[in-house]
Amino acid sequence: MNVFDRRESVPSRIGGGPLPSPPALVGPQLASAERGRGDAAVPNVFGRSGSVSEMTSRTASRLVLASVVVLSALTLVVGQQTAGASGGDAAGVFLDGASTEVPPANGTTVIATDSSAVLADEGDTPRTNSELVAFDADGSTLYYNDTYNRYWDVDPSPEGEYTVLYTASMHLSGEECSATTVCTRNVVERVNLSTDETERIYSRITPHKHSTRWHDVDRVNETHYAVADIHRDRVFVFDAETGLTTWEWEAQQEFPLESGGEFPRDWTHINDVEVLDDGRLMVSLRNQDRVVFLDPQTGLQENWTLGAEDDYETLYEQHNPDYIPEENGGPAVLVADSENNRVVEYQREGESWNRTWTWQDSRMQWARDADRLPNGHTLVSDSNGNRVFEVDRNGEIIWQVDVAFPYEAERLETGDESEGGESAASLGLPSRTVDDAGDDETLSTRAWLAVRGVVPGSLLNGVVYLTPGWMGPLEAGALLAFALVGTGWAVLELRWSPYRLELRTPARLRKK
Repeated sequence: MNVFDRRESVPSRIGGGPLPSPPALVGPQLASAERGRGDAAVPNVFGRSGSVSEMTSRTASRLVLASVVVLSALTLVVGQQTAGASGGDAAGVFLDGASTEVPPANGTTVIATDSSAVLADEGDTPRTNSELVAFDADGSTLYYNDTYNRYWDVDPSPEGEYTVLYTASMHLSGEECSATTVCTRNVVERVNLSTDETERIYSRITPHKHSTRWHDVDRVNETHYAVADIHRDRVFVFDAETGLTTWEWEAQQEFPLESGGEFPRDWTHINDVEVLDDGRLMVSLRNQDRVVFLDPQTGLQENWTLGAEDDYETLYEQHNPDYIPEENGGPAVLVADSENNRVVEYQREGESWNRTWTWQDSRMQWARDADRLPNGHTLVSDSNGNRVFEVDRNGEIIWQVDVAFPYEAERLETGDESEGGESAASLGLPSRTVDDAGDDETLSTRAWLAVRGVVPGSLLNGVVYLTPGWMGPLEAGALLAFALVGTGWAVLELRWSPYRLELRTPARLRKK
């Protein structure tokens, strides 16, 4: 006899008589009861009722989330345990865990490295130290210096066979610069790499540390030099004999303050200047995603501008553009398209710029320099990829050294930057992208490409920049996955829980 069958009754009390009929189920109650017949309700591990299918789905979700968290944690642990300590000599420039062997090259390679230290001036790992280092053609170390907190531009200088011109930054305490906050001493110096004889040409102090450090200087003539001044959003020329500024161009002359980054903290981030043979200056405005050309007499040549703000398909916060003149197959501009994780070249055709060459691979992350060598090869500084490498005319890497956080590199015997190098169009250079990697990709490479395909480039490069020095791109991706998946898991568990958190004083945990 079914006790829920309303058509029957049974004796239920002394004296007989039927039990009262249970109330009829209507509306939502009836629907709930009907569902219950087909899918038995069971208590979940938190004491709250849920269907079998719901419980199965939650269990599967927890397994997937736990797998991602555990795999990310293991990647971080292995990366940290295999990291080595940097030394006080040239060994400190190499990436943790990488070989310190430098293969022979077709000339002397000079590398300036940046530092990813943010809160401190420097750290005890390769990516948080900054160096100027030179490797001879046979791979031996010719020169090493880590005096300054940051090294930026480095160019061959005509004063001697092994002489280079460079710009660097030293962070000062408020007391050292008679200020209430920290400051930065920006220097332009010349050094003979074989004798270590160093000459300071020019120096100025700017307030604060970040976004006030000069990244580039270029020779105008024997006594005058052009500076890319990030702090004051300008390009200026100084006379090394008198110390006086003889010419300047301010970005405010041509660009509204609403463009670019935050004014005045980091508005244009002018990070490069190149003095061209015809007397013009080519300037990189990173935060406006533009490379512009200046006539010293009339200012901006607007019809020559390469890129446009937020036109990320063309340029995205670029670094170190090199001009290739008409006699070498130009006009063309070879540039590190940093946030797009690639090196590109644009050819000027009529009144427009057309992309004629692209190079990237799965490891490239935030490239910040590329030089076209006279033999048609391209020397690339891959900052977050932690390497400097040479690509031949077929797009193959023929030389590479794993150094931590390089900013710029020069092949000393080939002239300044891309001097003497021909355009990609005239050489017929083939392009290469990550899709051309072939079947030699490892599991970690595929995982890294998956992360890079989902996370915006600027965010991922920022994460890699801020992470500890022992972290490479793979470890940074693992950290990001650990944080995002862990947070998402916690949110899901809170939604699934039968309790709710009430934000009172004191906080209370109540059942829903």
